[in-house]
Amino acid sequence: MPLVTLTVRQGKSASFKSGVLAAVHQALVSSGVPETDRFHRVLELTADDFQFDTNYPDLSAARTDDFVLIEILLSVGRSVKIKKKILADLIAQAAKNPGLHPENIMVVFKETSWENWSFAGGRQIHV
Repeated sequence: MPLVTLTVRQGKSASFKSGVLAAVHQALVSSGVPETDRFHRVLELTADDFQFDTNYPDLSAARTDDFVLIEILLSVGRSVKIKKKILADLIAQAAKNPGLHPENIMVVFKETSWENWSFAGGRQIHV
């Protein structure tokens, strides 16, 4: 069960946020996550509360106010190959909708062990 957190600057349209989340979800589904396994949240922050370097580390184009930070919390066990596939699919889809430049997308994978998940009712189904 990936948990996706999208952080954007305030003022982004609903279609922009939905487009990014759809790109993330489609990439996850393409890597084997069930279609119905969708748990996403959006954090909208002011420019004072969401600061980023426009050029770090060596971008081909400067980041803009369309910059998005995508955190994907996964259970341990996904290979580097799968993570690269997720990234490639996500970047390709986000370029189509909402039209994001790849340099405006930062993705962080976080991993946790199965006993750290309780999907509902306090049950840990994978322990």
